[in-house]
Amino acid sequence: MLAPRLSRTILWALFATLALTGGWAVGAPRSFYDGFPGAGHAWVALLPPYNEHLVRDVGGLSLGLAVVTAAAALTLERRLVIVAALAILVWSTPHLIFHLGHLEGLSTTDKVGQVVVLALGVAAPLALLGLAVAAGRGAHSTRSP
Repeated sequence: MLAPRLSRTILWALFATLALTGGWAVGAPRSFYDGFPGAGHAWVALLPPYNEHLVRDVGGLSLGLAVVTAAAALTLERRLVIVAALAILVWSTPHLIFHLGHLEGLSTTDKVGQVVVLALGVAAPLALLGLAVAAGRGAHSTRSP
């Protein structure tokens, strides 16, 4: 039963990240722009100019993905897990690629932190897809990834 537990853990971790960042961006876009990811770091502000509409839209996108991700975590329905993982990949892969080419202005610590965090945003849904494919091979059920 490791695969369902691992899938659910990954889904909830993705949900938490999406909900927290999305809620921050929607609820306090200027604060998000000036202070994301927090703790004295400001990754977004290094790519000016500030655009409230864009920050709120990205926050809304994150919250929408969080809803789909929570539904997948609650049900562990294989097709929904696959859809959630693919949706996150469609968003997170170009996001990672963009930031890999725009690391100037960041400290070495922030460069490493940003690349690691964004790479995990791609690796986690890839792991979910692998678990879902393996579950599909091992059983004819659509319940457990």
